[in-house]
Amino acid sequence: MTRTLFILAAVVLGSVAAPASAADPASPAKPASPAKPASAAKPPSAAKPRPDVLWIYLEDVSGWFSCWGEKLIETPHIDRLAAQGTRFTRFYTSAGVCSATRSAVMLGAMQTTFGVHHHRSSRNNAAGTKHDGIGMIHLPAGVVPLPQWCRTHGVYTFNEGRGKDDFNFVFRHEDFYDHCPAASGWGPALTVAGDCWRGRRPGQPFFGQVQLAGGKYGLGRDATPPPRVVDRAAVPVPPYYPDIPEVREEIGRHYDCLVKTDEQVGEILAALERDGLADSTVVILFSDHGYGLHRHKQFLYEGGIHMPLIVAGPGIPRGQVRDDLVSSIDVAPTTLGILGLPIPGHMEGRDVFAAEYEPREFVVAARDRCDYTIERIRAVVTKKYKYLRNYLTDRPYMQPSYKDPWPVSIRLREMMARGEMNDVQKIFFGDTKPAEELYDLDNDPHEIVNLAGDPAHAAELERHRKLLAGWIATTGDKGQEPEDDAGLIQVLYEWGDKCVNPEYDRLRGQIEPRPAPGRRRPKAAAAKRPTILFVLTDDQPVTTVGCCAERLDNLAMRDDHRPLPKRPRAAM
Repeated sequence: MTRTLFILAAVVLGSVAAPASAADPASPAKPASPAKPASAAKPPSAAKPRPDVLWIYLEDVSGWFSCWGEKLIETPHIDRLAAQGTRFTRFYTSAGVCSATRSAVMLGAMQTTFGVHHHRSSRNNAAGTKHDGIGMIHLPAGVVPLPQWCRTHGVYTFNEGRGKDDFNFVFRHEDFYDHCPAASGWGPALTVAGDCWRGRRPGQPFFGQVQLAGGKYGLGRDATPPPRVVDRAAVPVPPYYPDIPEVREEIGRHYDCLVKTDEQVGEILAALERDGLADSTVVILFSDHGYGLHRHKQFLYEGGIHMPLIVAGPGIPRGQVRDDLVSSIDVAPTTLGILGLPIPGHMEGRDVFAAEYEPREFVVAARDRCDYTIERIRAVVTKKYKYLRNYLTDRPYMQPSYKDPWPVSIRLREMMARGEMNDVQKIFFGDTKPAEELYDLDNDPHEIVNLAGDPAHAAELERHRKLLAGWIATTGDKGQEPEDDAGLIQVLYEWGDKCVNPEYDRLRGQIEPRPAPGRRRPKAAAAKRPTILFVLTDDQPVTTVGCCAERLDNLAMRDDHRPLPKRPRAAM
């Protein structure tokens, strides 16, 4: 069976099944078992057409908006959206990095359930070698990602910003979207112009996404940085970071990005008004994870996974603030509920506006390999506490990572080497990592007082251990096993000598030299492989771009492009 026929079979199998009862998110079906049948669709009223759904998907954005109490900047457009809908104060993403979170969001299930938890998996970095095509992850039969499920049920789909279809499984854009321009970078220009929804049939509902650069605004080739609106001397520096100019600059720049992001949100809302769609469109605004600094992005502390979520539009309660625990895996089933579509049985998330909705006891997040840095951490968040289980205690938090060339990283590592960190900062920037962490989020929002060894919290520690163990057993967390050789070999082809973890050592000798630049590849396979671009610069800001981009336009969306410190010309 060809791949296209395989996907069609999966859609048919998923769409004809009988309704299922709502599943507890702590105990979804194991991935090895057949997917649960789809839930029944909500029939749209004869008098009321189905609403449209537009995701405003923010990249690397911590929720420092004024509607969340931020005083340093004002975000009037996001505030207005929140006032017109429901704001969620306890929304957690399933990971602290984009591809893992985004894979889970599109599946409505934890990335660990389907083995798509390692950052930037299913990238054929070994193209043109004897390892060409190994390690690609195909979803099981019956597991249909959200855009494809929507299309199957007659919904028009689009995405502005295809570079952020950053999924760790094999897929095709043409299966997902009716409209997804190959040349589009970050939004919202095409959305604001109305191009994205223009191609749908009269009366056809849409599910659309517009990807905003958020915390990466102004990063990338020829990008214009956001206007500098925040005084770096005024920014708050959390106690777990040293108060140095490089840290203040990172934090201040993020505030600047949020001001620009708010302007873009205003442009999108104005476009909906102009085209007569404001009263028929539910807008869902959320972030994939926190901003780029070291204890935030990629990690499972509050700064990495506690993110903004706003839902506003027809049928959504206005001016409501909810504090129930919500996971990013809930976004897909909630979207389907708004569209009146059945929820496929593989989804572990919940429709947070459903009549039968029951709040969770806990949510889970997972950290696994990010780029070439091998790590394994699990987090359980309950109403008051967060529990972290660190599996790889033989290595510190600050392993070598893609952030190392950043000026702030260089300065932080200098301070670590010179012993200039205080005791609070050494918790993250030190040489050791405990097996367990437990934090009282009400009284310790910065997560710096580890209660795991406190006898007074022994009962809570044990409760959270059991919650995690039960979740692992029930979902079949595939991250409990090491990544297979095929996946690690693909990482070695991309990152080479940067892969310093011992897991790579036995595989290094298998790596085959890449074809010399300009050598023709075999014709039969050429269509499947991405173009490889080599850029040589002289004293210019440049960093490694880890991606398989369809077009040069998308490269800037795949990684942070930050200036390296300039070397003296004598060293060249």
